[in-house]
Amino acid sequence: MMKPVKFSLIGGAGFRAQYFLRIAQALPERFEISGMVVRSEDKGKEMEAKWGTATYRTLEQLLENEHPDFVVVSVSPTQSLDYLLTLAERGIPVLLETPPAPDLDGLQLLHERLTLQGARVQVAEQYHFHPVQQARLELIRTGQLGKITETTVSISQTYHAVSLIRKMLGVNFEDVRIKAMRFQSEWVQGPNRSGPPTEDKLIPLQRDLAWLDFGDRLGIYDFTKDQHRSWTRSNHLSVRGERGEIFDNRVLIQQESCAELRLELQRMNRGELENAEGYYLKGILCGDKWVYENPFAPARLYDDEIAIAACLQKMAEYSFGGPSFYSLEEASQDHYLGMMIEKAISTGETITTEPQCWVPKS
Repeated sequence: MMKPVKFSLIGGAGFRAQYFLRIAQALPERFEISGMVVRSEDKGKEMEAKWGTATYRTLEQLLENEHPDFVVVSVSPTQSLDYLLTLAERGIPVLLETPPAPDLDGLQLLHERLTLQGARVQVAEQYHFHPVQQARLELIRTGQLGKITETTVSISQTYHAVSLIRKMLGVNFEDVRIKAMRFQSEWVQGPNRSGPPTEDKLIPLQRDLAWLDFGDRLGIYDFTKDQHRSWTRSNHLSVRGERGEIFDNRVLIQQESCAELRLELQRMNRGELENAEGYYLKGILCGDKWVYENPFAPARLYDDEIAIAACLQKMAEYSFGGPSFYSLEEASQDHYLGMMIEKAISTGETITTEPQCWVPKS
């Protein structure tokens, strides 16, 4: 049996960092926390008591005592650069949180000081690793929908949504024309990062819509703040190709024989009714074919944790010489397009993107 991969965590007390800790706890045969950097001594002691792992006040202290296979940097983009440079000098691979930098200048700086210097950095963009997105991407890969021409993504904000738009359309670093608008109204306040609502009140709502025209392919971005946590707004994703479409969980295909197919993406859980295998997601079926099988079963993880666990697993493989899975260049492109969506909204102008320094030369 292989030993679990060891990773250290910078920013262990943060909201996002808790995902990595929960996943390591649920999958001890795969992952082991090799210390955390928590700058506050009181918070560090609290984290040690809760998670049973050592904490350090600085990265230098951690590296004197721990020998991780890679390091997860889960701090704000404005705080990450010094950590990234130190780890690059030590030759330690890094899994960096999203977004990789706060602005375009920051993205260009990361390219100059990390990518061009051979630093081994991947970014923890998990949305395309969600089970249902993996199922949809598998359907696209089978070719049953033909050439993909359109996708509508109404799931998460800017760079997360852009990553899904690119994956669904098969877009890499192509330039795009962006039109966008913002619609304002009110809605009832729902859950946020702090938890469920504690009072019934209306708050301002901003719904952002953008059309990303890649020439032969169209991406539509549609997002309302905190929509992905809302009890009163639904998430949505559709993909259209020459021969059919995926509309959320419904799949419509016209075969070459002119036969019509109407299928559903069906989540298959264990532990329901009389099933006694434990409660977990087994996978997703489309007709009689598995289009997604949960690689972390039978661990009891919810979808976002499954997706981040996939990032960790792929990072472990990358650390030992495996392929890139979501590079700093890809993350920079998605954040750049997200910023251009915001610019199109604020100016009302049609924005045409330009190749950036991180775009691979053909």
